[in-house]
Amino acid sequence: MTRPARLAVGVVSAGRVGSVLGAALARAGHTVVAASGVSDASVRRAERLLPGVPLLPPDEVARRADLVLLALPDDVLPAMTSGLATTGALRAGQIVVHTCGAHGVGVLQPVTDVGALPLALHPVLTFTGRAEDLERLASCSIGITAASGDDAAWNVGEALAVEMGAEPVRIPEGARPLYHAALAHGANHLVTLIADCVELLRGNGVQNPERLVAPLLSAALDNVLRHGDRALTGPVARGDADTLAAHLRVLGDKAPDVEPAYAALARRTVARANAAGLLGADAAAELDHLLDNGRDTP
Repeated sequence: MTRPARLAVGVVSAGRVGSVLGAALARAGHTVVAASGVSDASVRRAERLLPGVPLLPPDEVARRADLVLLALPDDVLPAMTSGLATTGALRAGQIVVHTCGAHGVGVLQPVTDVGALPLALHPVLTFTGRAEDLERLASCSIGITAASGDDAAWNVGEALAVEMGAEPVRIPEGARPLYHAALAHGANHLVTLIADCVELLRGNGVQNPERLVAPLLSAALDNVLRHGDRALTGPVARGDADTLAAHLRVLGDKAPDVEPAYAALARRTVARANAAGLLGADAAAELDHLLDNGRDTP
C-alpha cells in the first residue's frame, strides 16, 4: 500500500474525534499545522493532544493544510464544507476528510468542485478525547468511503487509516446510511440497555450492580460475536411464557418506562430465536401472543 507523502494537517475542529485523529496523524509523521476550537474543553484538549498547534478560525486552518480533517457533527458538516469552499479556503490538490458515519463523499461535493480529493473516514470507536484513544485506534476499524471508481482515492483513505493504526474497511456510498444506523443501534442502544439494567438493580437495593453484571455482559458480548443467535439464552430462548409474563408484570409495576423497551426487544428475540431454530413455531406464537396482548400468561 502506498503511503501518503508527509502532509500538513489542519483539524476542524479539536473535539474528541478531531484531536485524537490529529494526534494519530502526527504520530504517523505528518505535521498538524493548525486546529480550530473555541470551547474551553476544545482548548484544553488541543493543549493536551496537539501541543504547540495554533488554534485558528476554520477557514485559516483549511488554507494552511494539505489534508483538512473535518471532525464535525453530522448536521454541521454540509454548511461548513460549503462555506470553506465558497470562501476559497479549499483548493485543488488538497485532501479533505470528514469523520461522520452517516455521510459518504456526496456531502463533500463542494470539495470535488474545487478539485480537492474528498474522503470519508469514520472511526468505529467511542472517543473520550484522551490519550488512551490513540491506543484504542489500534484495535478498531475505520469505515472508508471514496468516489466510486476512484482507486487512487480509496488507496489514500486506506493508507491514512493504516497510518493511524486502524484497520480500513471499505463502505460503499449507498451503504453509509444503513451502516451508520446499524452501528448506532448496536453501540448507542447497548449503553442505554446496560444503564437501564444497572439502574434497576441499584434501585432494588443491589450493591455494586456494575460488578455484578460485568462478567455476564462481557460473556454475552463475546458469545454473540463468536456464535451469533446460537448465543441466546434466557426465558425467550427457552419458550418460558410464565417467566416472561412475570417480567412484564414487575416492570410494568416498578419500571413502566423500561417495560416497553423490554417488550420490544423480547419480540425481536422471539423472531431471531425462531429463525435460528432455537424456538419452535408454537412456542414463538405463544410468546408473541403474550407480548401483543398484555402481561398475563395466555
